[in-house]
Order: sequence, then C-alpha cells, then structure tokens
Amino acid sequence: MTGSTVADVAVIGGGFVGLWTALEIKRVLPGSNVVVLERDVCGGGASGRNGGFVMSWWPKIASLLSFCNVEDAVFLAQSSERAIDEIRAFCETHAIDAHFRQSGWLWTATTEAQLDSWRETVEACANVGAQPFTTLTAREVARRTGSSVHRAGVFERSNATVQPAALVKGMRGVALAAGIRIFENTKVRDFSRGRPSTISADGGEVRAAAVVLATNAWAAAIPELSRLIVPVNSSIIVTEPIPERLEQIGWTGGESITDSQLMVNYYRTTRDGRIAFGKGSGAIEYGASIGKRFSYDEESRELTCRDFLRTFPMLKDVRIAHAWAGPIDRTYDSLPVFGTLDGTQNIHYGIGWSGNGVGPSRIGGKILASLALGKKDEWSTCPLVGRATRTFPPEPFRFIGGSLVRRAVLRKEQRENLGLRPRAVDVALARFAPAGLEDKS
Repeated sequence: MTGSTVADVAVIGGGFVGLWTALEIKRVLPGSNVVVLERDVCGGGASGRNGGFVMSWWPKIASLLSFCNVEDAVFLAQSSERAIDEIRAFCETHAIDAHFRQSGWLWTATTEAQLDSWRETVEACANVGAQPFTTLTAREVARRTGSSVHRAGVFERSNATVQPAALVKGMRGVALAAGIRIFENTKVRDFSRGRPSTISADGGEVRAAAVVLATNAWAAAIPELSRLIVPVNSSIIVTEPIPERLEQIGWTGGESITDSQLMVNYYRTTRDGRIAFGKGSGAIEYGASIGKRFSYDEESRELTCRDFLRTFPMLKDVRIAHAWAGPIDRTYDSLPVFGTLDGTQNIHYGIGWSGNGVGPSRIGGKILASLALGKKDEWSTCPLVGRATRTFPPEPFRFIGGSLVRRAVLRKEQRENLGLRPRAVDVALARFAPAGLEDKS
C-alpha cells in the first residue's frame, strides 16, 4: 500500500481466518469498507502450506464440554461439521478448483499403546446424542489405509480434504470481486488502541473503526496474546506421483488419515496420486519467534520421513519430491480463543487453531465478523469468546520446559513405535504436553 486510507474494518492477516472474516462482513453488510493487510501473500502463512484436512470438532467434544454446557458444545461441533459442507458449496458457487474431496477421515492406532485412543471421545459423543464415528475392524482399517501398521480405527464420514493454497487463492479472488481491498506484502508495524485505531504498515497507514487480528502463530508477538499460544512447527513431505502404487496397496478411497500419537502423523493422497505425509513435530523457538525452522527444518523432515517409511515400508523406493514446514498456533486444549483486547472495544482476535483451522476457520470468520460489527448473536456470544484458558509460562521457562517435554514425548513415542515400554520419566514429562488434534483416552 501507499499512503493513508480509512476502513470500517481492518483485518490483519490474509489467511483462512482473515479472509473468511472479511467475506462474512461483506455478506452481512455489503456496503462496508473492509481492508485486509497481509505481510506476505494471502495464504503465505499456515493457510497455504498445511495438510489440507478439513475436519470437524467432534474429536474435541470432551474439550468443548470442559467449558461449554451440552447445548453449546453440540452447537459448536455441529457447526464445524456444517462448515465442511459450506466450504464445498463455496467452491462450487464460485467455481474454485480447490481439489475438494469429501471422503472422510480415519483416526487410527499404529501401536499397541494407541489402541482405543478414541474410546472416551466416542462415548462423549454418544452421551450428547451424536454418532459421528463408525468403528472399523483391524482388517478393514488396514485395507482402507493400504498399510498393516494400522491396527484399529474409527471413521468420521463428514471430513474432507482440499489443496489449501488453491482454496485460499480462490477466496482471495472472491474477496477482491466483493470489493474487499487486499494489501499484500504489507507488514503491520503497530496499531493504536484507540477508536478509531491507526494501523502503521509498510508504505502507509490505515484508520479503522474496528480491527481484527487474524495473524495466527504471529499473534505471539502481541504482548496481550503471547501466553495464550505457543508457535510449534509441523513438517510435511510429498512424494512423486505414484497412482499405480496406491492401487497396489489399496489406498484408493481418498480418506485422510491420522494416527494417535501426540506428535501426530497425518496423511492423505492428492489428485495426481501423491502422498502428502505430515508430522506435528513440535519444534519451538525461544521467545515464540517464528524463524527459518517454521519454513524448513531438517530434524523435523527426518522425523517425518522416518514415520512415513514406518507406515508405508513398501514405498521405500519412492522419491520425496517436496518438503516444507509451517507454524501452528497451539493452545493448551487445541481449540481457538476469541476475544477483545483488554482496554479496547474495537480490537478483536481469534487465535489458537492448533493445526485444525481449515474447516473451523469458517466458524472463526463468523465469530470475528459479529465481534467487529458489534452484533449480539449466537457467534459473538458463543463460549469460545472470552473463555478462560490455561496459559503458557513466560520465557525462559516456556522454551526450556517446552523443549524438555517435546524431547520426552519424542522418546516415549519412538519406543512405543518399536514395541518397547517407554521410560517412566518420559511418560511423566509427556503429561505436561498440551492436548493434541484429538481428545485421546
């Protein structure tokens, strides 16, 4: 951008959360003046380089029930399921080729220690009158995943996959067509806490009546939010196209898959017959800074390759064509937190997507749009807004403690993968780790 401009709402961050928020504001109030400020290109952060899993919050029903009543928890879980269909409809309406495929998700166990990890989640769903999961036999889960390392599992039919960069590119185009002004390669330097707020950015400034902070892991740089999240890295490798090999091993249904490790493995096939295999490798940096290891980290890549070969040993001759990493804004319970910065009435945030933001970011856009527009509705008053959540310790305790816990989890799960009993000290330290992608028994 160049010079100064004004806006009704300025959204800082051009990923899924920021773009859904801007689009929702324009849907609710078509005449509104909305600006999006993005330090890179739209989707340049986590939104454009994740695994492309479009998941619900049913695997987090126990976490939801820890701070919601039953009615609210079911509302949020059902809303997250509907968000998957809304993304499909959005792509169809706007002719966005985001490779959307609704083939479901397999939550599996690949070691004896992981067996029945989903039991309490399935029971919690049944207790609120929901049955999103179907239990599979060991034979069935091995057949559908193409690997006998999978010993058991459950299936959630509603889940989908997308090519995330294609989706965010399509959203950007729709936003521009709706009259939303997007300034890319525009780093925000600071913003005032008054009303209106003055946002100082590369090349100029924006005066906005309301501000939405949708910077995800980069929100750790904001003092008021720094202890709500910790940025951790996740690593992904992608194979060369191997459609014939996928046919041979039997993984042809397009299901997305995760195991039940805390440092979860997540993997899916692509339209052109590749395997995208990711691992929540959990590397952190001092001061919650986001450095080079959040774009590429050799240690994380090696961990990911090792688990890929353990899962699909018959593919050891397959070439790895691409590898990268991305930042995750992890909360303690792996659910997002929404609110308004203390001392302000017009600066709102939604952070803490914890590796599951592709689908739920659609809900986040509705919540943040309602907050920015001052609406009192089911979104602005839902229990995710202003909730009390466990915070991370300040530095240096966050980095030292987080590193110790991460190493303990790695050692524990490596021994379990080998069929060995983990050391008691590692088991004890691993209990301090934040909750994972799923609520595990």
